[in-house]
Amino acid sequence: MRLLSLLHRWTGASVGLFLAVIAMSGTALLWKGSWIGLPGAHDKPSRDPVAIGQAVAAALKEDATLSRMTFAGDEIGLHQAIYRDGGGAYFNQAGEMVDRWQSIWGRPELWLFDLHHYLFFGEIGEYVTGALGVLLLAFTITGLILWWRTRRTFRLRLWPARMTKSAIVRQHRDIGVVASPLLLLAGFTGTMMVFSNVSTAILSPLSDGNQVEKATYSAPSPDKDTDWPALVAQSQQAFPGAAPRRLMMPSKPGDAIAIRLKQDFEWTPNGRSYVYLDPASRAVLETIDPARSDTAAKVTEKYYPIHAGKVGGLVWRLTLTSGGVVLALLGTLAMFSFWFVDPGARSRTTGPGRIGQIFSSLR
Repeated sequence: MRLLSLLHRWTGASVGLFLAVIAMSGTALLWKGSWIGLPGAHDKPSRDPVAIGQAVAAALKEDATLSRMTFAGDEIGLHQAIYRDGGGAYFNQAGEMVDRWQSIWGRPELWLFDLHHYLFFGEIGEYVTGALGVLLLAFTITGLILWWRTRRTFRLRLWPARMTKSAIVRQHRDIGVVASPLLLLAGFTGTMMVFSNVSTAILSPLSDGNQVEKATYSAPSPDKDTDWPALVAQSQQAFPGAAPRRLMMPSKPGDAIAIRLKQDFEWTPNGRSYVYLDPASRAVLETIDPARSDTAAKVTEKYYPIHAGKVGGLVWRLTLTSGGVVLALLGTLAMFSFWFVDPGARSRTTGPGRIGQIFSSLR
């Protein structure tokens, strides 16, 4: 138990601040639909293909290097255009531009997303956040084991009674056990999204073994004569009743246009129903219907909406918010108490190593 306690405390003190940053950025993103105050942000979304097509044309007129366009939805009533140079724009549902930016630093929701998912380090940062998710699972499990010995002294406190090491440890231990179900869920879903191969292995008994490959076709590139309203309407005919959620432009000449739609049974806010289209003839080249996917794919589809509070309404978002606040407290107070509150006590219990000597000399 002593070794387990040492590993828990030293590792937590080393990465606690990173977990706190991820927790607070994720909590802020839960409510982005409420604090994005641009004109039209709270408008009710329309599924009218003519209006959506006109907004696509407006986005292309602003910048022909359009990469993708996420259509107005229940969370934000604006269309979000992302361009290949990293810039983007918001358009209202009348096709009028209401904001323009040149990089992710131009919009708080964009750099918060990058911070939460990548820690501003791109692909490497994504693996780091995945590793932090694994550590969160380990912290929660080991914390429960360590708490069990002291369960009779349980007392729930949001904040330590005093800013002493013993009081902080007691608060950390007791509030951690209360939040443990949320921490396990957040750690698991976040980790599985990053390490998808691990998820595939875990869910392999539920898979039929058929992997959906990205469709590729020989199709002409869209041009100024492309009929965007007709393409949107064609995608809606492929999935009647589904909401158009995102347009994905060809990444290279010859690729088809892809439109993602959300059917009523899907949890993912942008859906996983795909329609691949020829922009010239408006012919449907292929569709991918998640209703026909196996059980493993249906489970995988639930990770993001559960993790990001895209299902469950206000109650689930408030629940996740409480979990995010607790994780931020656990991370920051663990680091603070370990490194700055009575550091000499650590050297007396773990031996006079180099770090203990440094802190003792500073006292």
